[in-house]
Amino acid sequence: MSQSIKIKNALISVYYKDGLEPLVKLLAAQGVQLFSTGGTEQFIKDLNLPVTAVEDLTGYPSILGGRVKTLHPKVFGGILNRRALAGDQEQIAAYEIPEIDLVIVDLYPFEETVKAGGTPEEIIEKIDIGGISLIRAAAKNFNDVVIIASKNDYPTLQAQLEEQNGETTLAQRKSFAKTAFHTSSHYDTAIFNYFNQEEPLDVFKQSVTEAKTLRYGENPHQGAVFYGNLDAMFTKLNGKELSYNNLVDVDAAVALIDEFEDPTFAILKHTNACGIASRPTVKQAWMDALACDPVSAFGGVLITNVEVDLATAEEINNLFFEVLIAPAYQPEAVELFSKKKNRVILKRNEVELSKKQFKTLLNGVIEQDKDLIIEGPEQMTTVTDKAPTAQELKDLYFANKIVKHTKSNTIVLVKDDVLIASGVGQTSRVDALRQAIDKAASFGFSVKGCAMASDAFFPFPDCVEIAADTGITAVLQPGGSIKDADSVAKANEKGIAMVTTGVRHFKH
Repeated sequence: MSQSIKIKNALISVYYKDGLEPLVKLLAAQGVQLFSTGGTEQFIKDLNLPVTAVEDLTGYPSILGGRVKTLHPKVFGGILNRRALAGDQEQIAAYEIPEIDLVIVDLYPFEETVKAGGTPEEIIEKIDIGGISLIRAAAKNFNDVVIIASKNDYPTLQAQLEEQNGETTLAQRKSFAKTAFHTSSHYDTAIFNYFNQEEPLDVFKQSVTEAKTLRYGENPHQGAVFYGNLDAMFTKLNGKELSYNNLVDVDAAVALIDEFEDPTFAILKHTNACGIASRPTVKQAWMDALACDPVSAFGGVLITNVEVDLATAEEINNLFFEVLIAPAYQPEAVELFSKKKNRVILKRNEVELSKKQFKTLLNGVIEQDKDLIIEGPEQMTTVTDKAPTAQELKDLYFANKIVKHTKSNTIVLVKDDVLIASGVGQTSRVDALRQAIDKAASFGFSVKGCAMASDAFFPFPDCVEIAADTGITAVLQPGGSIKDADSVAKANEKGIAMVTTGVRHFKH
């Protein structure tokens, strides 16, 4: 098995030319014969460096509008021949095929064309054939060939060639091959997922190229990596790196705040809202959200859908928190927050989020559509003799938005666009209701006149009875229990309003 190999011949054919010049000049200075095509060939010529056109090597011009340029035995034979195999060497000698020791190639911008809204014809033409074939051939023969499939690897190869007099080691070539197979795999995944939108096959394929190693996972003894482009999602204005738990809470915060259009502030702890309010001003929204549960708010994740001004920042600054997210900040507010270096201040950017979600489960992966439905007053069906008032309908809508993003089993109590209390993650819906009532009382809130939302139906009328007896006046539930009539009868007996939506919002 070969170890160090000196590069004698190189094939270079790239879509993007940035960063290529220093490497090409080094190869030429080291006496490497360069083969190239089209725009890359002209690029090399413009550097006043010698280059041989691939069509002069193959005897065939680029045909079919550029679809066929390098697909020829004199190219692939030069890449795939095994230097240590006598039979291969006899054949390339017989057919006058030069050994190609280095392939530098990238791929047509398929993903970029899809994201830019290209026409179907434009997208199809960005499916690379020659490039992907060159990458796979050179990576397969890493024992004898260097494959550079990303401009990010130009500096690495250049440093190796400078230090090793134009040679590469087997370990170096294998490392480049690994990167190349990642490039080809990611590219094929993007193409497959584009084609798999209509009548999709039941196949799970994901490829994410950006990765960030986190300090640890949910607990210090667990390793963790975030795969994705956080810099596209947020601009970090201050603070330490986000942890695993931070990211989970931030994800929940973003999903929750996106339900609201009026100026709204939410405080989350362990993915559940412990305070949320919609108000005419961001400052008032913050103060009313904090009042809901100032104890749980300590060390929480804060989010708003409007700009944070200095006056609001001064109020927030009195609380210890982990992360604050907003679409914009007054400069003075950022300056104030930055006085404590560990607090994470994020400016949210406009990024289209996936409509799917998945996680590992048992010996596989489970995927589902995100819960993107939210039922407003128009989807609420009054099932009791008493109908909810206009304000109660508004509060039921507000509560329904929160209950959708709260761990099941859950009950949410709302009054005048403010979360009064919630019971979260309980094994019994009765326990969730009692937890919410007790929590409201512990912070001095009366539940009289509150609207109540449940994430799922009531199997028995006990929750309705408890709610009515404590002064709750309107109830929202999806309905669907075989004993719905019992809950409706109890609501009528107690003189409270009940609506059903037909949509359950379990959140496990």
